[in-house]
Amino acid sequence: MRTQAPEKSSSMDRVGVVLHRPRFPENIGASARAMWNMGLSRLVVVGPLRWDQEAMQRMATREAAHLIRGIQIHDSLEGALASFHVVVGSTARHGGLRGPLWSPWKAAERIVALGPQDQVALVFGPEDRGLSNEELKLCHMVVRIPTAGFASLNLAQAVLVISYELRKAFLQKGEVHPVHKERLATVSQMEGMYKHLEETLLKICAIPASNPQLGMRKVRKFLSRAALRPHEVKMIRGLCRQIDWYVAQRVRKALQEASCEGASGS
Repeated sequence: MRTQAPEKSSSMDRVGVVLHRPRFPENIGASARAMWNMGLSRLVVVGPLRWDQEAMQRMATREAAHLIRGIQIHDSLEGALASFHVVVGSTARHGGLRGPLWSPWKAAERIVALGPQDQVALVFGPEDRGLSNEELKLCHMVVRIPTAGFASLNLAQAVLVISYELRKAFLQKGEVHPVHKERLATVSQMEGMYKHLEETLLKICAIPASNPQLGMRKVRKFLSRAALRPHEVKMIRGLCRQIDWYVAQRVRKALQEASCEGASGS
């Protein structure tokens, strides 16, 4: 069935779909078709297991073939998300490490309320296992599509459901007053801050050295809710540098005192 090409929408243009390690090129093509049905055009693929341009374009159909030609390909998920400001991951599973889980419509409402300058990524994992806990830590929101018992959806189906809820939210809200007037920090900026924070917190024993990721998971959850701007990320890193300097001064003073005591004892 042939559908009319979606109209251009500046609001939807800031939303991209990221397929992480898709196994089948046909699913990439079907996802592109689902995206274009709902007015999305930015398709990013990370580490595809198989690459078959013809199969992808066949499933995308002629109307969405330009999305296949314009695919952005990356080797790592973090690299693919570096320029985005808000990341929404999808999952079919429950679990304490994955919560809180958002419904597609609630996530869509949150995205619509963002500033027009904030780039949003909708991330979908491999068909056989989905996104891991390690990959979900890059996400600001985790969405689960409520199903009746059997939770496994085809990749393109999941893309279509979430894209539909997003389009519906944009159509219902129209041009809304943005919650954030200033651009949010990018994933690259946030990940740099998290790495710096982890190093600093380890120095002052604020998180367990045996399992720093456990402590950082709580830090990530807290700061991801704060919707940090670039200058706030710089401020936090500045605090980390000040703590690093203070710790280094204390260590240096302790070593000097120990050296003096050793010299006097001899």
